[in-house]
Amino acid sequence: MKVHYGVDVVNDSPVLRLAGAELHDEKTVVEQLPFTVSIARSDEQLRKAVTIRHAAYARHVPALAELMKAPEPCDHDEGSVVLLAESKLDGSPLGTMRIQTNRYQPLAIEQSVELPEWLQDCRLAEATRLGVGLGRVGRVVKTMLFKAYFQYCQEAEVDWMVIGGRAPLDRQYEALLFKDVFPEQGFIPLRHASNIPHRILAFEVETAEARWAEADHPLFDFVFRTHHPDLDLGEKEFFYRRAARYPGVFDRMDVGR
Repeated sequence: MKVHYGVDVVNDSPVLRLAGAELHDEKTVVEQLPFTVSIARSDEQLRKAVTIRHAAYARHVPALAELMKAPEPCDHDEGSVVLLAESKLDGSPLGTMRIQTNRYQPLAIEQSVELPEWLQDCRLAEATRLGVGLGRVGRVVKTMLFKAYFQYCQEAEVDWMVIGGRAPLDRQYEALLFKDVFPEQGFIPLRHASNIPHRILAFEVETAEARWAEADHPLFDFVFRTHHPDLDLGEKEFFYRRAARYPGVFDRMDVGR
């Protein structure tokens, strides 16, 4: 097989494009990254995630960062995973995000608000504790963490991705076509974020590809037409081992397939 290399730019930062891989169709390219993204499964990986989480929050919300010097109880909850981006060069942490589903208990955001009826009895996944390093690599890491969040939700058959975004980060999610959950209320203080006002947004997983295609979204190819072998969320069985029945939720999950 003859392999051709190229360089693409994502969020103003270059990534290596490797085209011609036999395992992918003509609409899909392969991109190699200078880092990996995976689920933190060991104590060492979790410590790395905590390190980059604390450093990122210390730059923007230092008071909240003081509470993040050690792993949080939610990091170990059933139905939750912590994503970790690690440098291939030296293994240093470059970014992290925690994903919590409502498989076992309500989302953390539901400590502060009652979700509207159109999100009730749905399979939900909330992203929290997003933290990345500075500079151009940090911007690419943030984009890859979003793709990992989305792919995790696809694998876990989540209906809606839910986030709370403080200003001005909320506009980044708006650009990803998240919709306002409470359009008339604006920013709402969240208990699990030290009562800092956040805008609550949601993203429907099943219609994402069609919506992004219709909008000609600049990240459409990156998310839907690019294979990133450095993004590895593990075997599908992992999602089902962590899945439990929460009343009215995940009833459509077929664990035998």
